[in-house]
Amino acid sequence: MQTFLTIAIILAVIGAVVALVRGIIIFLRTSHQDVHGGGPSVSGLKQNKMMRMRIMFQAIAVVLVILILLLARGG
Repeated sequence: MQTFLTIAIILAVIGAVVALVRGIIIFLRTSHQDVHGGGPSVSGLKQNKMMRMRIMFQAIAVVLVILILLLARGG
C-alpha cells in the first residue's frame, strides 16, 4: 500500500511541476494587449487554470503524505 501511495505522491508532484512550468511559460508569453486590454484575456484565463491545477496537485500530494504518515504510525 505504501508503495502505491509513494508512486501516487511522485505523480502528484510531477503534475504540480508540469502545471507550474506551463503557467510560467504562459505568463512569459503575455503580451501588452493581454495586460492592458479590456476584460479577462485568454492568457490570463490559462494562467489561472494552471494555478488551480498546481494547487490541486499539491493538495493531493499533501493528503497522500498524510496517509503514508498515518499508515506508518498505525503499523
